[in-house]
Amino acid sequence: MNILRGIAFVLVMVGAIAWGILGIFNVNIVAALFGDATILTRIVYALVGISAIVLLATHQYDECLCDCRENTY
Repeated sequence: MNILRGIAFVLVMVGAIAWGILGIFNVNIVAALFGDATILTRIVYALVGISAIVLLATHQYDECLCDCRENTY
């Protein structure tokens, strides 16, 4: 599971950087590398999205910085 989370983390970071470049410089890195609206471009976007879902689904809430259970009533 740690390998899957590691791969998912890297893909989400790559996707975040690509979105940042798109927002700041208006350059779509993924489309520039793989072509505009090609199947490979869609696969890259799908893998980034699936990776985000994997990270959300496997997030461990007991790693938070504060004690979230401290104020239970």
